[in-house]
Amino acid sequence: MNRMRHDGPVIVGAGLAGLSAALEAARAGAQVLVVTPEPLLSACSSAWAQGGMAAALSAVDSAELHAADTEAAGAGLVEGEAARALTGAGRSTVEWLAGLGAPFDRDADGGFLVSLEAAHSTPRVARVGGDGAGRAILSAVVAAVRAEKRIVVWDDARLKALAQDADGRVVGAVVARGAAERLVEITATAVVLATGGAGGLFAATTTPSALKGEGMALAGLAGAEILDPEFVQFHPTAIDLPGSGDLDPAPLATEALRGEGARLIDGEGRFLLGAADDADLKPRDVVARAVHAARMDGRGAYLDARTAIGQAFPHEFPAVFAACMRAGLDPRVSPIPVMAACHYHMGGIAADADGRTTVAGLYAVGECAATGVHGANRLASNSLLEAAAFGRRAGAAAARETGGGRPLPARIAPDLPQAAMNALRAAMTAHAGVVRDAPGLSELIGVIDRLDAQHGAASTLLAARLIAQAALDRRESRGGHFRADYPHTAPQAEHTRVKLTRPAAMEAAE
Repeated sequence: MNRMRHDGPVIVGAGLAGLSAALEAARAGAQVLVVTPEPLLSACSSAWAQGGMAAALSAVDSAELHAADTEAAGAGLVEGEAARALTGAGRSTVEWLAGLGAPFDRDADGGFLVSLEAAHSTPRVARVGGDGAGRAILSAVVAAVRAEKRIVVWDDARLKALAQDADGRVVGAVVARGAAERLVEITATAVVLATGGAGGLFAATTTPSALKGEGMALAGLAGAEILDPEFVQFHPTAIDLPGSGDLDPAPLATEALRGEGARLIDGEGRFLLGAADDADLKPRDVVARAVHAARMDGRGAYLDARTAIGQAFPHEFPAVFAACMRAGLDPRVSPIPVMAACHYHMGGIAADADGRTTVAGLYAVGECAATGVHGANRLASNSLLEAAAFGRRAGAAAARETGGGRPLPARIAPDLPQAAMNALRAAMTAHAGVVRDAPGLSELIGVIDRLDAQHGAASTLLAARLIAQAALDRRESRGGHFRADYPHTAPQAEHTRVKLTRPAAMEAAE
């Protein structure tokens, strides 16, 4: 194994959270190393986000109202202080990104145009080109990163382990570089995990399939607390057209379409959630279950945008329009077949608003972190705001770290063969999907046990186990977690907190 010393923080991941952290750490004077397995703008959920960034930007909105909507959507598990920290940074974060060159849609007076999405009490989602916010925002941040001399990017490095000293402090990371996967141990003053979510653990997902929760698993092995891993959000309108089923991930029809009046119907044209104008703008878990039930009943589920969007589709929602046309369907004249698919992981590595985890020297930001702002059900378009706002805070905090002792030998987990990964993904979608029950979750854990026995303790298996076991243990339905055998919601909302018994570095040293 090659070894190197980096006098500054290492940031693992190059989505909006990781690169926002990198820019802020560099602005604070730190030398920053960003490691990511793919070129910038590739294989990260930020670049694929369609809807936009939620923030109180209009005269009729406020950070307090945004926080209240965030808490209401989170079904009792949102931490109020974290939500207020997030929403209070809304306008400044959008303006920071606009200053970097993010081309948010503007009105005639130069103000930010905002749209309505589900569970928001007022329009507050800043968009770019209708459905291109994620890539446009991230492109501006990438340009700033490339221009910053204090930031070095390795775009061929995959995280394999966290390095810890004798006190348990994280003092670096082990990465595999290039096609030969040459191992490099990087000693650093701090490690910021921005490794994304866990959608790649599911066969049906709207997020990059390379994101399999490995950051969460490796943080858990280092002794970090894992918060609420059972809460997974399923987007109700993944596109399910002939040919799109072969795509991994599935293309997405943004929620902004329903904000503009598109309606969910079944194969006979009946409304899935009722005829009221706002019926389809309920929280995502409610809408996802309605779509799932219609498909399971054989009625089918469709998003009808013919009246609401119609001929404006090509220029108002170009990404969705292109995805439909590639599959041979014109959404101006035909409803779009949709399905519920894994979209966002609300749980993850427990972290505060500055990204600090329960392990010294280790930070977590973006979707791999659980900061308390999403609770049991993420409010639409809060994720890009969290990535940038809390990413910046984490970068500033990590820049102040001075490091620890000598790294102990790190345990390198095995990779899961592709056939085994396919079996895991199918089992996760079947048993830890929109609707769960004890027999299915127990069967899923059995699949994980068998794969573990056959292939070793891969970090992807640990990530799946954290989700499955917490889902089995939570005997209620709350937010994105729905148990058919426990459909009630408990009177008292309680977090799931998981801490593995012994950090991997400690075991490896014994």
